[in-house]
Amino acid sequence: MASARSPLQAERRDPGIRRDLQLGVGALLGVVLIGTLWYHGVEQWPWVEAFYMSVITLTTVGFMEVRPLGDRGRLFTVALILMGVLSIGFMVNRFTDALIEGHFEEGIRQRKWKKQMEALNNHYIVCGFGRIGRQVAQEFQAEGVPFLVIDQSAEAIQVARELGYVALQGDSTLDATLLAARVQQAEGLIAALSTDAENLYVVLSARTLNPRIRTIARANTEEALQKLQRAGVTHAISPYITGGKRMAAAALRPRVVDFVDGILSGRDRTFYLEEYELAAEECPYVGQTLGKANLRARSGALVVAIRRADGQLIGGPSGDTLLLPGDLLLCMGTAEQLRRLGQLLYPRP
Repeated sequence: MASARSPLQAERRDPGIRRDLQLGVGALLGVVLIGTLWYHGVEQWPWVEAFYMSVITLTTVGFMEVRPLGDRGRLFTVALILMGVLSIGFMVNRFTDALIEGHFEEGIRQRKWKKQMEALNNHYIVCGFGRIGRQVAQEFQAEGVPFLVIDQSAEAIQVARELGYVALQGDSTLDATLLAARVQQAEGLIAALSTDAENLYVVLSARTLNPRIRTIARANTEEALQKLQRAGVTHAISPYITGGKRMAAAALRPRVVDFVDGILSGRDRTFYLEEYELAAEECPYVGQTLGKANLRARSGALVVAIRRADGQLIGGPSGDTLLLPGDLLLCMGTAEQLRRLGQLLYPRP
């Protein structure tokens, strides 16, 4: 598989071709200057005529001489033509090499990549593009969530870019790489690297650079789960423990698992689950009961549960349940119903 080059690697290679093209242009301009100085200083022509003669000589347009030339002037003109041919030939050669090597296409790709990077804001950073990282990226793409993939492997980055993802080749444990991924503007970070030590290091680095960032990390062992939690990770998830629980649930309650999977992930979902956090200064329903707010009738979405700011979970809240600042509403409905609910909870002025 063709290797993917990072923008820094591309910049290290491209200056060679760019420098040669600049050298060719400089040489051609130098030949024009030499010709102009000769015709003005030696042949005693006006500056405009000297410059004009140099240009038509180098471009070989076939015009007559501006003024009659002697043998010395004609010999110089022949030398001027040869110097011009060599300069132009060098430029054409390097330009052809640039086309063959995809220099200009690479430049377009790099400009597009930089624009995509600069546009990232409130995005998620996926560290590691292995089996777990790829699944996370697939879900984010299906949800329309802006995200960036980081991986050290050139092959993994190539695959990510072929899938249309914004990808950065580098070591996600380094602050420089996280800063290049705009971690300070990021909403969250997924640490899906292969070792617990790397995931812990990424979480610590990300939280240092952006204390507000949400961090979700992979843990391979129970000990790693505890260490990640002590490090302040928002969610520590063991794929083995989670996978085992899901397999047991699928065996015992297969219809429930199918229903939950159908509303949590996938592109062609009928129903969705969404969460809304209530802020006193933004939500007009804070302080009202759920029945008085009448969110179900107004939007069609169902409030499945409410998690209080202190962590208390209220499942199947009744109409008498009071909506408090900091409450997290877990709601289910179609995409249109949830959109209407969001407009009710966060009305725009």
